Amino acid sequence: MNIFEDIIGYSEWSTVSEIKKGWSTDKKYYILDKDGKEFLLRVSDISELEKKRRENEILSKVSKLNINMSMPLNFGVCGNNTKVFSLLSWVNGDDSEKVLPTLTKENQYELGIESGEILAKIHSIPSPEGLPNWYKRFNKKIDRNIHSYNNCSIKIPNGEKIIKYLHGNRDLLNSRKQSIQHGDYHVGNLLVNKNNKIGVIDFNRYDFGDPWEEFNRISFSHSISVPFTVGQIDGYFNGNVPVCFFKLLALYMGTNALASIPWAIKFGEKEVNVMLTNSINMMKYFNNFETIIPTWFSSSKCH
Repeated sequence: MNIFEDIIGYSEWSTVSEIKKGWSTDKKYYILDKDGKEFLLRVSDISELEKKRRENEILSKVSKLNINMSMPLNFGVCGNNTKVFSLLSWVNGDDSEKVLPTLTKENQYELGIESGEILAKIHSIPSPEGLPNWYKRFNKKIDRNIHSYNNCSIKIPNGEKIIKYLHGNRDLLNSRKQSIQHGDYHVGNLLVNKNNKIGVIDFNRYDFGDPWEEFNRISFSHSISVPFTVGQIDGYFNGNVPVCFFKLLALYMGTNALASIPWAIKFGEKEVNVMLTNSINMMKYFNNFETIIPTWFSSSKCH
């Protein structure tokens, strides 16, 4: 039995091609129908029905923000009730991590501005009522990541300075508002189309929390394009970046770095080296957490 034949419109599909890229446990497919329309199909096990239903509801909310993204078109079960599917609009464009290095610094910065403006729109959607206090939530994560790091055989040079910074700045988490988060917002999930506009993909890691925590993936973008990364911060804050943002950025990036090495070990040496390189670079631009404005931001001519 073809697991897709339950999906309305299946008989009009002319191409179904699996997409291997990404870390998601979903199966992803590129769909082309007989009229030349393109779609993205995501398929999961039926056990994830409620989780995927909530994800589809979030996508529906974000789709009203007028941003270039995968729009939810159809959702349901297929494969004789063994699978859950989401059919989305296809976002055209090339991976920004490949496009950015080919552009001028000015163009990279402009795309960063746009990505920051898009992120601010996403964060305009508040989190649901009744979520646990952010201070308590994130302090648990800090403690968990420190424990995981301390029990890991691979260490970040001067990593103890990250831990010292985290312990000394926990109070920054007090009174932080929470919003929806994309959950994995960096160049790997952003496309650049032929009109030089940003497209956003892969909302499947969405979460709720301090919107500024969303910048914890910035090391991936920074390694590809500094002007883009600076532009993203400037665009998000409309050019007026508060100092407290950088204090929290250091806290969130430090927390993320501690967890990244233990996480990467199960994927092999190559992934460990990527995470270790990102962490070493982070230590350099925060001057071993002696300063809180990254050197690449304070010295940028784009800023």
